[in-house]
Amino acid sequence: MRHRTLATRCADRLVYGAVRVAICVIQALPRESCERTARRLASFMANRMRIRRNVVRDNLRTAFPQITADERRTTAQRMWEHLLLMVVEIAHANRVIHKTTWRKHLRIHGIEDFVRTLWLDRPKVILSGHYGNFELAAYLFGLFGFRIFSVARELDNPLLDDFVTRFRESRGQRILPKKGSAPDVALVLEENGAIGLLGDQSAGPKGCWIEFFGRPASVHKAIGVFALSASAPVLVCSATRRRGLFDYDLRLEGIADPAAGGPESANLTSLSQWYTSLLEGAIRREPAQYWWVHRRWRGEPGKAKKASARPAA
Repeated sequence: MRHRTLATRCADRLVYGAVRVAICVIQALPRESCERTARRLASFMANRMRIRRNVVRDNLRTAFPQITADERRTTAQRMWEHLLLMVVEIAHANRVIHKTTWRKHLRIHGIEDFVRTLWLDRPKVILSGHYGNFELAAYLFGLFGFRIFSVARELDNPLLDDFVTRFRESRGQRILPKKGSAPDVALVLEENGAIGLLGDQSAGPKGCWIEFFGRPASVHKAIGVFALSASAPVLVCSATRRRGLFDYDLRLEGIADPAAGGPESANLTSLSQWYTSLLEGAIRREPAQYWWVHRRWRGEPGKAKKASARPAA
């Protein structure tokens, strides 16, 4: 565990207290009021606070060079609106989403293939990205009775990390820390379990290089290594907001089964490009629901040649 100074611990407690108070206020207010406030606050965050404004607009310019500056500003504002609505949904999820109510809020596309694959007595890898409400999607898997082990980076604030983890695990999902979890992931796959991963995080020069919105981007090799070494079917899923709060399409974007021998799972690069292209297709449907605050395009492929020459395993 990292050493934390007294000042850092005090700051962690202050931030944690502020977040808990904010969550309590959100839970106390009607959801309609929260939704209206989120829409107003989104404009303030996008146009006044300008949080990572240049990063967001540069990313949108890279992904959608054909859209105008006004369209980029509108998309950025709608992105913040979506992120704020996500916070409201997470705060209210335990009260709203139950086994008897989920049909009011969710439409599942591809449910037959989805359930059939998850029930296989084989290891599975479930992939999504920073798109839609991926937190709610993982929450729903546990509600449906599927035990998923999701890999997530620990938050810098341990108090907040514990709070978020309790929400994530409240319906049966289990969280594995991103750092040092490879042995745990291997064990889950050996026992024919399901691993949940986000497949759109930059892995830097040593990652597997593919194309994302027509530009080179790197993804973590471990995702493909896990799937190919365990011959695990890969399910790419998305949770796209239709209109307001708790109104989603949960979609199975595609399945790649290494045991079937298709071209999408021929090797590490093919599999990485396949799931990245599916995520890109989902983002193109609703660009404002993607986290453009991330620096997705970082590094250069040429600097990774020596690293990629070594076996991925």
